[in-house]
Parts: sequence; C-alpha cells; structure tokens
Amino acid sequence: MPRAEQWVMRSNAENRAYQIKVAQPPGDPPPGGYPVVYLLDANSVFGTMVEALRLQSRRPDKTGVVPAIVVGIGYETEEPFAPERFYDLTPKPTTEYLRRPDGTALPEQGGAGHFLQFIEEELKPHLEREFKIDRKRQAIFGHSLGGLFVLYAFLTKPGAFQYYIAGSPSIHWNKQYLLAQEREFAARLAKDPVGVRLLLAFGELEKSHISRNCDSAQELAERLSGLSGHGVNAEFKLFEDENHVSVLPVLISRALRFALSP
Repeated sequence: MPRAEQWVMRSNAENRAYQIKVAQPPGDPPPGGYPVVYLLDANSVFGTMVEALRLQSRRPDKTGVVPAIVVGIGYETEEPFAPERFYDLTPKPTTEYLRRPDGTALPEQGGAGHFLQFIEEELKPHLEREFKIDRKRQAIFGHSLGGLFVLYAFLTKPGAFQYYIAGSPSIHWNKQYLLAQEREFAARLAKDPVGVRLLLAFGELEKSHISRNCDSAQELAERLSGLSGHGVNAEFKLFEDENHVSVLPVLISRALRFALSP
C-alpha cells in the first residue's frame, strides 16, 4: 500500500500489544498539518479506508474530501478481528451476554478506559512526533464494538477528537452505562460547552435485529440534537439495503466527507 507503514506498540499501563498502521498522503503537508482519522479494528478495514481516501482526496473540490493521515489500531493477527477487541472496546463487562452464538464463553471485557488512555497519552504523542498532524482536525471511526467505544469516548472525553463516527454501535452491550454517561455528559455541557460532531449510522437491514441498536442510536441522536446550543452536532444515517457488515464501505465513504470536508 503506497506510503503506508506499520509497527507493534505496547501500552505502558497494561503491556498490551497493538499493531499500528499509518498511511499518509504524498507531498508536503499543509502549514497546520494533516487531518487524521483514527481507525479501530484496523485489521478489517484499514485498506478499505486508505484506498477510498487516496482516490477521493485527489480532487477535494469535487469530492469534498481533503488529504489526511489514517492511523489504524489493530492486533498481531492475520484475521480481520481479534479476541482482544472485546476488552479494549467495551467500557464494562456486559451482564446480559455471557456467551458467543456458538456457546463459547466471551473473552475478557471492560478495558475501554485503559485503551482510551493509551490512545491519548501514548499513541497520539508518538504520532505527533513522527508526522505533521493538525490536532484541531482529529476523527475516530469505529464499527460494532468499535462503535460502542466511539460513543464511550464521545460521552466521557469529548475533547479527544472533533469528529466521532460510530457505525452500528453495540449499544446493547452497555446500554444502562451509556445512558448514565449521557446524563453526565449533558450536565457537564451546561458549564463547559464543546465543539464536536457525531455521526451514528446503521445498515437498513439491521433494524430487525433483536438488540434494537438501530432504534437506540436514532433516539440518542435525537436527544443529542437538543444540545446543539452547547456545541454538539449529532446526525443519524441509515444506509438502504445494507447489513451489519456490508454497511462498512459505504459508511467509510460517508465518514470521509463527514470528517474531511475542505
């Protein structure tokens, strides 16, 4: 992949290993640095996002997408997903879902706080030493459990990024916890306004899932729209005829325009 590199980085707090992938645009960066998109579950979608960005950013005046750096956070595996994601992407262990569909026990969960700390205190400073990054134009993209993590970061540390993209977030995993964090988030905004944008998106075919995550996300977007006066811009998007997995490429394309407009 052109102008891409990868390395393994271990977190200081828990010594967890992450495979970091970075792709940067050709040419000199703008004076303020490149926008950056932090991408969760990079083993599954890093190539898709990088290629979509590489094509669309050639003509920002036509596509509405400027060049940016993509930072993928994944694991040391050839598979699209790793069991370790259950720990990193969930704020708390679920009390309702104890086993996988095949009956096997779920991996360890509840490490989202440590994972966000790693991104903020270790990964970001490292990247900012190596690449010219615009800290005022940072986005984070996650899907499924990754979407749950994006919502967790949005509600608990909204200043970490300016753009949050939560695709098909697994709200049911920690629904009551998220509702409590949402109430605290709204209360804080009355004293400390922010300037953030959130895109919640699902495939249309997910509406029939028993979790009702699609409905929960739409209701969340509607509640957050009431906070627009405090610097919150939230929108909900449903992609026609797409399911939980097929929604990813079209969502990536929409996310680029959402976070990287000229």
